[in-house]
Amino acid sequence: MLITLVAVALLAFYVAWNLGANDVANAMGTSVGSKAVTLKQAIIIAGVLEFTGAVLFGHEVTETLATKITNPALFAATPQVLVAGMVTVLISCGVWLQIATSRGLPVSSSHAVVGAIAGFSWVALGVGAIDWSSIGLITIGWVLTPLISGAIAALFYSQIKHWILDQPNQIVQLQEWIPWLSTALLGVFGVIVLPSLTQPLTNFVIEQVGFNIPAYDIPLLTGAVAAVGLTIISWRQLGDLGKTEESIQFPVPNPQSPIPNPVERLFGRFQLLSACFVAFAHGSNDVGNAIAPLAAIVYINRTGSVPTDGITIPIWILILGGAGIVGGLAVWGKKVIATIGENIIALQPSSGFCAELATATTILIASRLGLPVSTSHALVGGVVGIGLVQNLKSIKFKTLQGIAAAWLITIPVSAVLSAAIFSIARILFL
Repeated sequence: MLITLVAVALLAFYVAWNLGANDVANAMGTSVGSKAVTLKQAIIIAGVLEFTGAVLFGHEVTETLATKITNPALFAATPQVLVAGMVTVLISCGVWLQIATSRGLPVSSSHAVVGAIAGFSWVALGVGAIDWSSIGLITIGWVLTPLISGAIAALFYSQIKHWILDQPNQIVQLQEWIPWLSTALLGVFGVIVLPSLTQPLTNFVIEQVGFNIPAYDIPLLTGAVAAVGLTIISWRQLGDLGKTEESIQFPVPNPQSPIPNPVERLFGRFQLLSACFVAFAHGSNDVGNAIAPLAAIVYINRTGSVPTDGITIPIWILILGGAGIVGGLAVWGKKVIATIGENIIALQPSSGFCAELATATTILIASRLGLPVSTSHALVGGVVGIGLVQNLKSIKFKTLQGIAAAWLITIPVSAVLSAAIFSIARILFL
């Protein structure tokens, strides 16, 4: 049993590694492409935040996936069949993510997991075991996500382009817009990240102090204070940047800086902050795709029964997932980062910031509507939306064709892989 657990843990680490190489690269790709950060800085920043998000807040999503990934009642009499199925999910997802990453194609790990589950469930229990409504929702999400994100990014960027970038006095215009940009940034990402971050403080105030406050009061207060703080800091930085230029009216490029324009340098700082939020949120959410099957297997081995309700996720499983994500990003993430950041359109910090903000907004809207969506789909859509505002000819459609093909075949490929591997495993071991 110990050997089996070690083997499954290594498989989960392999999936997390590939997830880091592919999905996490989405979070940092636009920041590297716009030169807001170097590749090395991106790997360090994303590594720390992905790991922190996975370990501190990854248990909820992992718990949901481990108990609701397929109907556990169907496997109540044969828990070992579910164990074999979860192992095939890990293998097929890991293999497909590695193939996509080696070609620099951003795909959805969530969709790969769903496809793999559908594949082994079909072989194990028949076509009736597949939740076709979930497949239908994912298909709707696949179509809508890039369209919505692209529309939001185009709206954001067209306003920034009109009111700031196309104006003769960019620095003065940006000064007026900084409070709104700060509020938009911290508002969107705050709704995603702050409720989870401030939940322990809210619980402490309610339980220890005895002051019954609404659940969203502390996140709202924290976000408001952060927005005011970011506005003041940005005004000071912009003032310092303006003083270093020969003219406020026409900012003169600084050849020593990777981002010569002072306005774009400030947008680079906003973009870096947004990328940090994306990485943290991604770590807390998508780590479940890699470690939920492992959590289910550990539970079955410990209790002899399938998990039906909430289960406790051991901390070592969360650490394993976080470490795998960081390792994969550091070693294999470069290709997908290049695809997102450089091979669709040429990005500046202002456009990269809009793409990330649109991505977060789209994911937030979809979460509220209960639609399963993909970070990669949203981010690619956002980048294309900006390309449409800049210049249609600036979009590299050959890259987009490869990405779209990878999106289309993720579910069927992972399903076929999983079905094939499970069929072999059932003949040999069950």
